[in-house]
Amino acid sequence: MAGRCALRGALGARCPSRWPRGWRLSLRPPGARLAHAGAAAQLQQEYDAVVIGAGHNGLVAAAYLQRAGLRTAVLERRHVLGGAAVTEEIVPGFKFSRASYLLSLLRPQIYADLELQRHGLRVLPRDPYSFTPLLEDRSPPRSLLLGHDMAQTQQQIAQFSQKDAQAYPEYEAFMGRMVLALDPLLDAPPVDTAALGKGSLPQQLRNLQTLKPLLQAGLALGRQLPHYYEVLTAPISKILDHWFESEPLKATLATDAVIGAMASPHTPGSGYVLLHHVMGELEGRRGAWGYVAGGMGALSHAIAQAATARGAHIFADKAVCHVLLGRAGEARGVVLQDGTEVRSKLVLSNASPQITFLELIPQEQLPKDFVQRIRQLDTRSPVTKINVAVDRLPSFLAAPNAHDGQALPHHQCSIHLNCEGTQLLHQAFTEAAQGHPSSRPMIELCIPSVLDPGLAPPGCHVVSLFTQYTPSVLAGGRCWDEQARNAYADTGTS
Repeated sequence: MAGRCALRGALGARCPSRWPRGWRLSLRPPGARLAHAGAAAQLQQEYDAVVIGAGHNGLVAAAYLQRAGLRTAVLERRHVLGGAAVTEEIVPGFKFSRASYLLSLLRPQIYADLELQRHGLRVLPRDPYSFTPLLEDRSPPRSLLLGHDMAQTQQQIAQFSQKDAQAYPEYEAFMGRMVLALDPLLDAPPVDTAALGKGSLPQQLRNLQTLKPLLQAGLALGRQLPHYYEVLTAPISKILDHWFESEPLKATLATDAVIGAMASPHTPGSGYVLLHHVMGELEGRRGAWGYVAGGMGALSHAIAQAATARGAHIFADKAVCHVLLGRAGEARGVVLQDGTEVRSKLVLSNASPQITFLELIPQEQLPKDFVQRIRQLDTRSPVTKINVAVDRLPSFLAAPNAHDGQALPHHQCSIHLNCEGTQLLHQAFTEAAQGHPSSRPMIELCIPSVLDPGLAPPGCHVVSLFTQYTPSVLAGGRCWDEQARNAYADTGTS
């Protein structure tokens, strides 16, 4: 779905079961925004390297380039740095992580190399970390709370299945062994299979050495390799059915296999997406996800500080129009929208492949088959992110708020709504695949202001709803207009 909604809620009337009570929402125009930008000197005419776009990946690249001794400039078209990792005040007084909203997958080596804590990064761990309130015909309705205390987690699971409670530690250990085996691959260069049989004998031997991390991972998995291969290739529903019988647990775990992807729990390969979400690390704890103090923009700010401290120049409001090419087709710099030319020996793009190769580089300079492959890339997302400002914490019938209105343990969690069973997730996917927004969308609701109260005025909170599935184009080829957007926002927040 194009664009995002900035929503503000007032609470009142009673609503169904686990939903927050009485959110009446209206669209608001964007307010003042926070700009996290490292101050830079005047833009030079020439650098050793230019990075197009100041998303967090571009900022990390700039920090490492400058660290290696290359004079580096980062050029960002927006007024705020960070790309998807930004903090913006889209409702006055409320600071939102407008796109990405949790931290886990940033590699530990980057933390250490760039000294991000010294540059202001502060992470807020969550325990418990997952809460699934159920919509069911019983009083009171049940909920599932998962945390780092295994005994308490097993007690929660036992509400639904004693067998699952006993199996859960073994499942966690199984996934943990896979993560430990595959984790080193994330820091190793990908294997260039096309180059393995090319070149002289010494070159081929050197190329074979790139297989070493992959072979080590296979040896670490040992006889369990076929089972782990199945995790990477099978539908997550098949994997979870092998381990568990209770639907609320399977659906809660399955959310990490489909979140952000146009996939159902029954889609082959969805198990890999789950692995991707459990491979993260937060301050030494595997698989943990946490909030960033100050919002995700504070992460981008810390990376930018690490780069500028080493001498990198970072500029906002500097939109690149196109890449300068030499006679042999090599990148020689960039041209800004105002006509300014910036020469460089290297050009890195933090923009998408489509923008980089279809908009910033003349098509005639690229092989036709390469351009065709770029055009065929499908980067459409089924997610609509809704940011909500509220004047009190949401209350759930499965876990009502305290009388004093103070936050309870589950308020710091990723709160999973419409996750009573995997079939419900599949139904939501099927509706979107047919061009209709999910009537009961899968929602991951987070309230970072519970742990970071400075994000909102006293007594108020910022709420993030990561919702899916929404087709990029509606049935019949209709585009998303204001009426369709508002109707879906009402579905996700009523």
